Amino acid sequence: MSLHLLDVEPRDVVAAALGLVLDRPAPRPLAELRLADGAGGEIALGVLGASHVVTALAGGRRLTEEVSCDAVGAGGEPLPRHHRTGGYELSSTVARVGRAELDATADRLRARAAGEPGWLLGAFPGSTGALTALTAEPLPGGGWTWETWHLYPDGDAGDVVTTRSRWNP
Repeated sequence: MSLHLLDVEPRDVVAAALGLVLDRPAPRPLAELRLADGAGGEIALGVLGASHVVTALAGGRRLTEEVSCDAVGAGGEPLPRHHRTGGYELSSTVARVGRAELDATADRLRARAAGEPGWLLGAFPGSTGALTALTAEPLPGGGWTWETWHLYPDGDAGDVVTTRSRWNP
């Protein structure tokens, strides 16, 4: 269980600013959770300023995924709905929801991060719905799968960005 109440203003404040960049050096996270697969592989889940970085190791190979407002400027692309390269695959969704649904999603994610292993959640000041959550688990035979949620409150509504990634080197 890993729930962090961060005392910093988020850098990413709108879903439309997010991008994806792979295999660049991982920025220093505000909060981090490391998991091992028991077979020599590991994964580091990191919360950035309302975005995330994941570094996975398996089979002697390494992959870094960053979804952030800095990703495009670092040589990446705007967050795609689907991206596949080699043994890596990402899918993402962006949903505009009402404030009640955003807050319910935030409550559900907080409960999971507080009570289940393999979860990391960073909550930002100013709104109960301003958070980033990640979870991961190893794949049979090597590699990792992970999911992320980025919640962006905006008055009576907000955006929920969800990513699902799989890496099988």
